[in-house]
Amino acid sequence: MLMLNQTDLTPASFILNGIPGLEDMHMWISFPFCSMYAVAVVGNCGLLYLILYEDSLHRPMYYFLAMLSLTDLFICSSTIPKALCIFWFHFKEISFDGCLVQMFFVHTFTGMESGVLMLMALDRYVAICYPLHYSTFLTNSVIAKAGLSTFLRGVLLIIPFTVLTKHLPYCRGNIIPHTYCDHMSVAKLSCGNIKVNVIYGLTVALLIGGFDILCITVSYTMILRAVISLSSADARQKAFSTCTAHICAIVFSYSPAFFSFFSHRFGGHTIPPSCHIIVANIYLLLPPTVNPIVYGVKTKQIRDCVIRITSGSKDVKSQSK
Repeated sequence: MLMLNQTDLTPASFILNGIPGLEDMHMWISFPFCSMYAVAVVGNCGLLYLILYEDSLHRPMYYFLAMLSLTDLFICSSTIPKALCIFWFHFKEISFDGCLVQMFFVHTFTGMESGVLMLMALDRYVAICYPLHYSTFLTNSVIAKAGLSTFLRGVLLIIPFTVLTKHLPYCRGNIIPHTYCDHMSVAKLSCGNIKVNVIYGLTVALLIGGFDILCITVSYTMILRAVISLSSADARQKAFSTCTAHICAIVFSYSPAFFSFFSHRFGGHTIPPSCHIIVANIYLLLPPTVNPIVYGVKTKQIRDCVIRITSGSKDVKSQSK
């Protein structure tokens, strides 16, 4: 039997087809995508600016928020510009290596976002349950190591994705019915055995998402017990109000992820592909858009800094604690 060289079964490029079935509406769909992306970039850059230059925000909670903002910027910037090029200019082609790079960034930083949300839950747990030891436990060194560990976890777990995908033989065309290079969307174009890809994908989802959700659940269970044990209603309200923005971030981040995960496995034949693609994009675009707004509205220190800057005050020190 004639054996084909692996390079003969590797396409030079892929064609990202956008949202299947809604090609005629791409221009209309692009407007909310573009608007949300603009809000995400401005909002997260604004948060990073405040945290960098406001001395009152040089605290563990805001350092973790800076990590979240930076992660969100990478997530949406690695997918939305290409999606807008597809919608506006029909620039659908992406090189094979470029597709692998995009896949790596998307999965690495979505995993990191989950990890940062977990670290923020632990931060709230220490702040509420051990307030006297807060600054002792969460030193700058500990925060830096925690952030680096979360990033390295994503990188080390996602590298095998790209390696496995790169070495698959592709003989089912090069058209991807998606707006970006997702691991399974690319792997399904292969005529080889992708069982390892499927199993590894589920394993990584459990190692990252399952572990982080478990830590978040345990943290908030302990937080709830601590808040309920407080004798003063005002103290309970004040303690729990510090978690409101983080709870909103968790809901906006994990809800689309859960829908996408379960619909692919249990509703694949009843839910149209266009719905899957739209939810996948919402999963990457909604948290970066909403998180700066939620934290800006719900966090008094950030709100005071914004008001002071927009009012033209020369006093850059926050007076609120």
